[in-house]
Amino acid sequence: MVIAVTRPVSSSLASCELTHRRREPIDVARAAAQHHAYEGLLSALGASVVQVAAAPESPDAVFVEDTAVVLDEIAVMTRPGAPSRRAESAAVASLLAAYRSVHSVTAPATLDGGDVLRLGRTLFVGRSSRTNDVGIEQLRGLVAVFGYLVVPIEFAGCLHLKSAVTALGDVLLLMNPAWVSRAAFPGCEVIGVDEREPDAANALRVGDTIVHGSQFPRTGARLRERGLRVATTDCSELAKAEGAVTCCSLIFEVPGGEGR
Repeated sequence: MVIAVTRPVSSSLASCELTHRRREPIDVARAAAQHHAYEGLLSALGASVVQVAAAPESPDAVFVEDTAVVLDEIAVMTRPGAPSRRAESAAVASLLAAYRSVHSVTAPATLDGGDVLRLGRTLFVGRSSRTNDVGIEQLRGLVAVFGYLVVPIEFAGCLHLKSAVTALGDVLLLMNPAWVSRAAFPGCEVIGVDEREPDAANALRVGDTIVHGSQFPRTGARLRERGLRVATTDCSELAKAEGAVTCCSLIFEVPGGEGR
């Protein structure tokens, strides 16, 4: 059974943290409608959607991916690089405890889940304004016993590593090569985003379907030309808060009937 953990859009979303985008007005009601449609798509693709309680006082809480790294064996609670986001973690940890043994990185570590890209038993972790070397090392210490290799990655031009590259398959990546080097992922095949859609590298694999933003039709066409099954959803309003399709959920598998 596939679980998709989500969290509602906060009424304070317009006060979100921003690093690489210019602040512009956010229609919170439209963002909430887009998020609801996103949850509906995940459900239609066979995921069981489980919501963390809303956190109206935490503007970025909808981007639940940043609070945890969920692997087959454990869940690692991160310590978000933005201090304003650290209060989000407790409720997520409480929910994940129904499905995984929960561990945490601790100060002075910072780690955002959006900087962690899993390919098989390798976790590529981006060094960023939100993730530091201490966070990478603590993550390595927590997952090494389960056979995971942690590989630090340099990137530039965007908030998180998964803004620059995401997994379409075990060795197939969607990438903006202006933000991260193809050479950092040896043995992988790369589909590059359309140059007119630099933010289009964020895609979410759910089963045999790739969830992708409908505001990136040119890159979406490249995915379909590659023979991939693509389902689109509009996340244009959430994008104003530097969000995208991976940011809004934690996707993992559990044996049928386990957990809630």
